[in-house]
Amino acid sequence: DKKKVKKLAKSFDAFLCSDTLIKQIPRLLGPGLNKAGKFPTLITHTDDIEAKVVDLKSTIKFQMKKVLCLNVAVGHVNMPEDDLAQNVHLAMNFLVSLLKKHWQNVKS
Repeated sequence: DKKKVKKLAKSFDAFLCSDTLIKQIPRLLGPGLNKAGKFPTLITHTDDIEAKVVDLKSTIKFQMKKVLCLNVAVGHVNMPEDDLAQNVHLAMNFLVSLLKKHWQNVKS
């Protein structure tokens, strides 16, 4: 059911899945999770689950559609200023590397 898949995708930030189950997810859930941008991340039996969760929490996604503005979370309130500045630089450089004309497409 599409509504249940949509509700499931909204209720969680990310999904982890084993390699045997990940092959069945498109057949069972359809394109719902993929459209929501929350297709499960592959985890094997040798992976450290806590490390994978921390990695997922610290990952940001740039979702650009037809708008000219982009908002991205790069830290939290309790982070030191140096870490925040480093995160901003990393996010900006990565975003610019995705653009066709690089820095020529960026305005302040």
